[in-house]
Amino acid sequence: MAAKEPEIIRDKDQMRRWSRAMRSQGKTVGLVPTMGYLHDGHVSLIREAHNHTDLIVVSIYVNPGQFSPSEDLSTYPSDFHGDIQKLMAVPGGVDVVFNPHNLYDYGTSKNANAAARASDDARVGNGGNGVVSCVEENGLGHETWVRVERLEKGMCGQSRPVFFRGVATVVSKLFNIVEPDVAVFGKKDYQQWRIIQRMVRDLDFGIRVIGSEIVREKDGLAMSSRNVRLSPEEREKALSISKSLSRARLAAAKGQTNCKELRDLVTQAIHESGGRLDYAEVSM
Repeated sequence: MAAKEPEIIRDKDQMRRWSRAMRSQGKTVGLVPTMGYLHDGHVSLIREAHNHTDLIVVSIYVNPGQFSPSEDLSTYPSDFHGDIQKLMAVPGGVDVVFNPHNLYDYGTSKNANAAARASDDARVGNGGNGVVSCVEENGLGHETWVRVERLEKGMCGQSRPVFFRGVATVVSKLFNIVEPDVAVFGKKDYQQWRIIQRMVRDLDFGIRVIGSEIVREKDGLAMSSRNVRLSPEEREKALSISKSLSRARLAAAKGQTNCKELRDLVTQAIHESGGRLDYAEVSM
């Protein structure tokens, strides 16, 4: 059976027309949002989407709205041709790859937004701390952000104050453009998955959000596009995360119910490996 080559769409209006045309024929549409540099974890999301919808759209877009200027937007790994080859190898394939150039480009000039940008710098981010996203630093004129205020606090939100605001906003944009019936997200980014679920509930998106289980490398490391940037030493240290979680899970299975002691098991294992811990939380 010949590999299925997806249609590549880069224009927002064309994407919306395609989706509406398919749904007018009684087809259901599933969306798998990605930032590209695909791996088997992404493939598992596509396979899950095939269980729920007739047609699959995979978006490939590195979202500048979730990066601050000090983060790794410019070095985020990319291999669009390789991504298409991987998608063609997925059983059942995908129908469309939505690969927009810039979802924050509205044809406005940077000079026209300079004054607004200067005032924005003083008030955006968490609590007006001056942290901005790459979108705001580049002065693209985007002003509207989606916040899931309680769930974005804590955990990853502590060290990345613009991240979840940027994620919720770009996912809202993708939902409005693709208009899917179902969207699939990986549980590796657990806080992100829960935030999207809450956003869909609170804003009455008619979309079913599905969480797909974590896919790991043979050595236990959770699959991630950024893994390619790890040195052998860094990769070994990264393994302490899955090892420490396995240690805590085993302790809980044996009857350990003290959350502090379970958290200490994780903290100790990561510190012993030379890692730096942003947070560790236990929920029973």
